[in-house]
Amino acid sequence: MVKATKKTVTPKTAAKPKPASKAGKQATKANPDKKSAQVLQLLRRPHGATINELSIATTWQPHSVRGFLSGTVKKRYGLKLTSEVIDGTRHYRVPA
Repeated sequence: MVKATKKTVTPKTAAKPKPASKAGKQATKANPDKKSAQVLQLLRRPHGATINELSIATTWQPHSVRGFLSGTVKKRYGLKLTSEVIDGTRHYRVPA
């Protein structure tokens, strides 16, 4: 009969301290050569842009455009994104 031995337990490494969070959100400027700059340019037009227009301009799928609007434009850049229906089509706009 074999006697069970205790497993050796290796101590867990100490938790790494989290970096200090920034005091406030800083508005990040998009690189003018990137698609994000194209999207912001279209959104700053007086009548804004539709999902279809943004999708064609960036070659992104419509669900990717919507994700960019909510994740990057609203959260990362901290811009106020408004939408309104004009002639049955939803237009998204960022105040200039």
